[in-house]
Amino acid sequence: MTAQQETFIAHLIELRDRLIRALLALVVIFVCLMPWAGDIYDILAKPMMDTLPAGTNMIATGVVTPFFVPVKVTMMVAFVLALPWVLYQAWAFIAPGLYAHEKRLALPLVLGSTLLFLLGMAFCYFFVFGTVFKFIAEFAPKSIVPAPDIEQYLSFVMSMFMAFGITFEVPVVVIVMVKAGIVDVAKLKEARPYVIVGAFVIAAIITPPDVISQFMLAVPMCLLYELGIVLANMLSKPSPQQEAAAEYVPPSIEDMDKELDRIEADEQGGGKG
Repeated sequence: MTAQQETFIAHLIELRDRLIRALLALVVIFVCLMPWAGDIYDILAKPMMDTLPAGTNMIATGVVTPFFVPVKVTMMVAFVLALPWVLYQAWAFIAPGLYAHEKRLALPLVLGSTLLFLLGMAFCYFFVFGTVFKFIAEFAPKSIVPAPDIEQYLSFVMSMFMAFGITFEVPVVVIVMVKAGIVDVAKLKEARPYVIVGAFVIAAIITPPDVISQFMLAVPMCLLYELGIVLANMLSKPSPQQEAAAEYVPPSIEDMDKELDRIEADEQGGGKG
């Protein structure tokens, strides 16, 4: 077996160990949370329950749905709680193969993207859900008694979490595009009108058909785009050392010859003296 094959096998073994550690953490947290699976689902359903008429509850149309839906929600919460450990395992695996400047950029991007995704989910839960569900309840005819199905509610919540989580990744995408040289800050500023239109188009596609939820997705997307431009502009500015290196102009051969002649003349003059 060659040294290259041994190195490849060693990487595979390390990858397997990292995956096992990440999966083990997820399973342990999931098992610890399972006794409170019903309570966890109740917390997730609270924005909807607050807007339902008094005495109205959500329904389950499937036989095993009352069991599997809380289990799915608990698995989602377990993954969110285990995410720092999972990301650490991923970072520990790829970090040895990165250059120093790549490490300085990659680690803040990984942590920042994770934090932004969680902030997007939190923004959706605490601000968007209550507003959207209240608007739907007020708009619905009085002859209708809403009784949402818990499985459909979970599907809706997951899609909204994904939409807002990905939306909050806009600054990271902008920074990566600038650092990779795909586009510069000036081009990003010129693209503002197209980004605004695109944000509202995307919001109209992936959110419920109401103006409020569309605005609550499109407006943060535009603001986060501006934040990405500001951060990318800050990161793309050269440091004082880089500016000094850029301003440095190496001497030409003629200048070097003149300097050598001057030094020789000074030495000869000093020797005569």
